Amino acid sequence: MSVTADTGERSRIIEAAHRCLVDTGGGGLSVTGVLAAAGLSTRAFYRHFDSKDALLLAMFRRDSDRVHAELTAAADAAPTPPEALRAWIFGLLSLTAGSQRRRRVLVMSCGELMGTAGYTAERARMSAAHHAAVAAILERGRADGSLPWADPDADARTITAALSAAFQERMAPDAAQDDAGATRAAEQVTDFAFRALGATTA
Repeated sequence: MSVTADTGERSRIIEAAHRCLVDTGGGGLSVTGVLAAAGLSTRAFYRHFDSKDALLLAMFRRDSDRVHAELTAAADAAPTPPEALRAWIFGLLSLTAGSQRRRRVLVMSCGELMGTAGYTAERARMSAAHHAAVAAILERGRADGSLPWADPDADARTITAALSAAFQERMAPDAAQDDAGATRAAEQVTDFAFRALGATTA
């Protein structure tokens, strides 16, 4: 099997697992069901994954890396560090609006996934990557004077904690799923961060 075909086969299995979790509301995933959805054999599964847990972690890693890449790209496209921070905050909280985006989040935090061996370490890896990215934005802002009060490491922890709290509140079952609600939450976190950092914006 070629490298391209091998990679494609692995991706098909991961995509099938994601669809199955969406269909079941985040529970009851079986290797048999995933393979039926992917149209592949048991042999194909074990060519790529040692277990169902390994598949679930690969899916989480892929999706969390995609989110991180999207947020990083949005921040990198911003003209100033304050706008980069705003883009990061708005980008993350936008995931809580709309049924398709919310399903993406719910799959990444479903009980089936949270119960896998290694999930805690993968979650910590994702959190560390987010912290490092926010700290880098704050460092740039401190250097150019646009975020003059920034203590990058400490403030990144505070901002990501505030973001996490807002995110969890937005993902509550009774929370509004509209874009306006996500925007309001993002504006609140951004205002809090800008005041704390002494942000100067045009």
